[in-house]
Amino acid sequence: MIDRRLLLSTAAGIGGLLSLKWLTAAPANAASDEKFEVMKTDEEWRKQLTPQQYEILRKEGTERPYSSPLLKEKRKGTFACAGCDNALFSSETKYESGTGWPSFWKPLDGGVGERKDTSYGMTRTSIHCRRCGGHLGHVFDDGPKPTGLRYCMDGFALVFKPATPSAT
Repeated sequence: MIDRRLLLSTAAGIGGLLSLKWLTAAPANAASDEKFEVMKTDEEWRKQLTPQQYEILRKEGTERPYSSPLLKEKRKGTFACAGCDNALFSSETKYESGTGWPSFWKPLDGGVGERKDTSYGMTRTSIHCRRCGGHLGHVFDDGPKPTGLRYCMDGFALVFKPATPSAT
């Protein structure tokens, strides 16, 4: 005869281990086999990027909310990929979303690509750099006009390039 308490505690333990694996697993739909203009080995990316940039851009991680210095960037300029310097967003489309991540209502033409992300039990649209495939964040449909979109980007995946003053 099976002890009911032993059976329940074993089932709970197995369930706990499975949920822990689910919560800590890297997204299963990373773009490892897609082809991009800029292709590097994992070792080359690790040498080029900071550990935080590597985790976000190459492993589809995310930064803590309110941790990016680019969150409060207000100057005119362009936000580019920290991995390959591809221009992604104009400061003209940046806005304060209150989420803790730099947010934009529109990317630059040809700057980003997207794919379906079903990690962590959700369905979202993941945004990556069109040139190197680096993960940048996600897009949601709760943004301001005129697009109604919120490109919620990891600031550590971006670099800011201030606009140069025009000569008069």
